[in-house]
Amino acid sequence: MKVFVNVARPSQRPFPLSALPRGLLWGSLTALTLLWACSGDASGKPNVRESGMKPAVPVAVSTVAQKTVPVQLRAIGNVQAYSTVTVKAQVEGELHRVHFTEGQDMKKGDLLFTIDPRPFEARLKQAEANLAKDLVQVENARKEERRYAELFEQGYATQQQYDQIRTNTATLEATVHADQAAVDNAKLQLAYCFLRSPIDGRTGNLLVHQGNLVKANDNDNPLVVINQLSPIYVAFSVPEQHLPEIQKYMAAGKLPVEALLPNEEPLAQGELTFVDNAVNLATGTIQLKATFSNRDKALWPGQFVNVVLTLTTQPNAVVVPSQAVQTGQTGQYVFVVKPDLTVESRPIVSDRVVSAETVVKAGLTPGEKVVTDGQLRLVPGARVAERVAAEASARKENPQ
Repeated sequence: MKVFVNVARPSQRPFPLSALPRGLLWGSLTALTLLWACSGDASGKPNVRESGMKPAVPVAVSTVAQKTVPVQLRAIGNVQAYSTVTVKAQVEGELHRVHFTEGQDMKKGDLLFTIDPRPFEARLKQAEANLAKDLVQVENARKEERRYAELFEQGYATQQQYDQIRTNTATLEATVHADQAAVDNAKLQLAYCFLRSPIDGRTGNLLVHQGNLVKANDNDNPLVVINQLSPIYVAFSVPEQHLPEIQKYMAAGKLPVEALLPNEEPLAQGELTFVDNAVNLATGTIQLKATFSNRDKALWPGQFVNVVLTLTTQPNAVVVPSQAVQTGQTGQYVFVVKPDLTVESRPIVSDRVVSAETVVKAGLTPGEKVVTDGQLRLVPGARVAERVAAEASARKENPQ
C-alpha cells in the first residue's frame, strides 16, 4: 500500500479546524490546559522562576546597639605562687620523722620534719656543763680579786700581784661568755632538728623520705617545696604602647583584672598590683602582675589563663555582634538590612572587640539591622527573610 503526503504550499488556504477529527481536537485542547496549569502554583500565582524574581535568602539579623562598654586589654597570663619556699636541712643527721603528707595545706609554724636530735642534745648538755664549771671559777676569781685589792691598799701586795689576779678574773669572765655562746649555739642547732613551715602554703612532693641521712644546706637535695596559694599572682605582658594608659588609669585608682579559662569561663577576680620597671627589649612588652585572693584555690601555680585588664569604660559606644563583621579587599564591612528587606554592603571602621561584640567607630547608626549569619549567599540588593539572631535576643534579655 502506498502513502501520499500532501505538502501545503504557502499560496494554499489554511487547513480548517473543523475538518479535524473531534478526538484529535479535544486532545490538543487538554494538552494546552495542562501546560497552562503547570505555569503557576496551586494558589494561582505565577511561578517564581517563570516570573524572573529570585527567592528571599534566609538570614539571621541583629540590631545595632548603643551602650557603655569597658575599655580592656587582653593577654595570656601565667599563674605564679605568691611565695615559694624550698625547705632544706640546716644540720646534718638522720631524718627521724615526717609530720605531713604530700599536698597538705600547712600553717606558718607547723612542724614538717624532725632530724634525730640526740647528738645535739648531748652537745647542749656538754656546753651547759662547761658554762657551769667556768661560772664557779669566775666567782672564785672575783672573790680573790677583792681580797688582793684590800691587801694592795694596805701595802701587803705588790702592784704586779694585784694586776695578775685581775687578769685571771677577766680571762675567766671571757671564758664564761664563750661558754654562754656555745650553749646558745647548741640550742640553735638543736632547734634546727625540728623544721617548721615558714609560710602558709601547700606542700609538694616529698623529696627525701624518713630514715635518710640529710646534709646541712644541701642545694641538690631539698626536703620539700611549699607554695603559698592564697593570695596568688598572675603575671602577663602587654605591648609597651599601652604603658601610658595603664599608668594613667592606675594612678586614678585600682584596676580590676579577670582571669578566664581558655573557653572564656570566668575563674577569679583580682586587681593590678605590679608594673615592671623596664620594658623587655627583646619583645617590646612590659610585664604586669595581678593579685588574686584565691580563697577557693581556683588558680594554680604554673597554670595558663586568659587575662582581661579593664582600664575604664566608654559610654554610648555603637556595637554589633562580631560575627556580623566581614573582611573584604577594601577593608571591613557589614550587610545592612533596609526597610524593603533588601541588603546593602556598608564599609565600617571598627575599634576593638569586647567579648562577642565589636565596637564600631563609623559606618553604623543605632537601631539599624545587620546580618549576622548567611552572608555567603548575599550580594548587594539581594532580598532577605529575617530571623532574629540568638545573640541579639540574649543581649535584649540580659542588657549590660
